[in-house]
Amino acid sequence: MLFENRSRAESFGAVAGQYDRARPSYPSSLVQALLSDGAQSVLDVGCGTGIAASLFAARGCAVLGVEVDARMAELARTKGLEVEVARFEDWRRRGRRFDLLTSAQAWHWIEPTAGAERAAEALRAGGRIGVFWNFGDPPVPARDLLGPIYARLEPDIENYSVLLGNHDARAQAALTGIADSAAFEDVKTSTFPWRKTYDTAAWLEHLNTHSDHQALEPARRGRLLDAVAEAIDSIGGSLEMPYETVLVSARRV
Repeated sequence: MLFENRSRAESFGAVAGQYDRARPSYPSSLVQALLSDGAQSVLDVGCGTGIAASLFAARGCAVLGVEVDARMAELARTKGLEVEVARFEDWRRRGRRFDLLTSAQAWHWIEPTAGAERAAEALRAGGRIGVFWNFGDPPVPARDLLGPIYARLEPDIENYSVLLGNHDARAQAALTGIADSAAFEDVKTSTFPWRKTYDTAAWLEHLNTHSDHQALEPARRGRLLDAVAEAIDSIGGSLEMPYETVLVSARRV
């Protein structure tokens, strides 16, 4: 399970600026769905550089981020966000409760049962938890080119990377952890489709912010990225990535 590999979870700070530039945002329909209960206070767990937190702040919410990496937190603060540096498992609530708890691309770094329990403690009665991920599904021409490259150079990544259309168990694990908690009801999964176009340079920058690519020894990562760049250039220097944002949500009893 990914939550057992915290070194990967804490690797993003080394590329915080690149992460903030390259990682995709989230559709407005997702934000609207999470705010449909009228939430005014938001706790964003694993807020990173504040990509998702900023969307809620822009809607007038009071947002507090919790982030394990001080470098990511510092970048989020430059956006006017309040961020406390801590592992969510160790974060001190100090009596505070929130209308909405969110986690964007980060809940899989937290043990799902313990995470649900901690979330319940942080939410007021009737509050909502919403954890979500962007899953990409490369179009057929890109998949036909990129798949063999990964199979040849980095088969371990090819077999599970969410960038190559592998929708792993992270959303299901979150759903199970929340559903097993007596503190939540109306547990459900929702999906929000959208698209983003990348040129070659933007796609390489995006790849370089994913922990499975960051974990590679630099020479290996360089060979992989060079091969990917050549492949994308061969199909015109860009690709349109269909995304599906998957949301697991529930209401605090």
